[in-house]
Amino acid sequence: MPLVVVGDYAWDVLIQANTELLAGGDIYGEVQLAPGGSAANTAVWARRCGLPTRFVGKVGNDRFGRLAQEELVEEDVGAVWLHSDTHHTGSVAVWIDHTGQRSMVSGKGADHYLLPGELPVRLLRRARHVHLSAWSFFGDPPRAAARRAAQLAKEAGATLSFDPGSFQMIRDVGVDAFVGFTADLGIDLLFPNAEEGEVLTGETDPERVCRRLAELYPGAAVALKQDAAGAYYHAHGRGASIGPAPGRLVDATGAGDAFAGAFLAAWLRGVTPVRAAALANRVSAWVIERVGARPAPDRALERALAAFDDAVREAGWDEAGD
Repeated sequence: MPLVVVGDYAWDVLIQANTELLAGGDIYGEVQLAPGGSAANTAVWARRCGLPTRFVGKVGNDRFGRLAQEELVEEDVGAVWLHSDTHHTGSVAVWIDHTGQRSMVSGKGADHYLLPGELPVRLLRRARHVHLSAWSFFGDPPRAAARRAAQLAKEAGATLSFDPGSFQMIRDVGVDAFVGFTADLGIDLLFPNAEEGEVLTGETDPERVCRRLAELYPGAAVALKQDAAGAYYHAHGRGASIGPAPGRLVDATGAGDAFAGAFLAAWLRGVTPVRAAALANRVSAWVIERVGARPAPDRALERALAAFDDAVREAGWDEAGD
């Protein structure tokens, strides 16, 4: 299996403000329910970009859990679902202000109670690459399960990527504690955004951020997401800037997950990291122009995805992954 993603599936309650909301005030806006969860978003975007992908996650035995299963079937993402009788399927309140910036309040649903003994061991041992989100590390459970998933994958020879998830949650946990939970996993590729990179390293310059992260996570390459500034890729002591794709910010929800999924879809099929980042920028730029983490595909996305086919064809990848 080229890619297995382990972690959170949640439903996003998207609240989009049309104008500034004053304290104690009232405005009109848009409220809608949309699929989300950092790990699930990454899995869906990797699959949309052409990479066979499996998702491992936990949901409640409720209506939202059934909808989650139906949604990933529609996205052609194979899934191993664990079920909870005592916890509801995860949900997140996503506040999108009138400038397009988003803030989130995450409820602790079933996705926060994944246990090591529930993991699909055989699947993890035959994965070529495993991706984890920091939302599986901010509490325990599910931290022990995520660490066990990484251990199983690395023991079997897989590569591992990791998204630090949230600068505020890293601060709440404590930088030293967070690094202690994650630095020994054998991470091969990090996907921080600029704020997460700054919190973890105390640096703001992309090159310095990446060099410090490479010290904290020995051997890891870094694909630093810089929003409107594009991306910066660093590996083996050398870095490269990747310019942004044009996009008008409507909603930033899920853009980083889309970048990670798209990057993995190209990189794991032999596309060079710098070109993979450029392709991923196009996908994340498409996402920010729409509401939600994984909006319905349209012709504009189809044009962006056609570039993936060209890049993969040039890289000589086939369905066997060689």
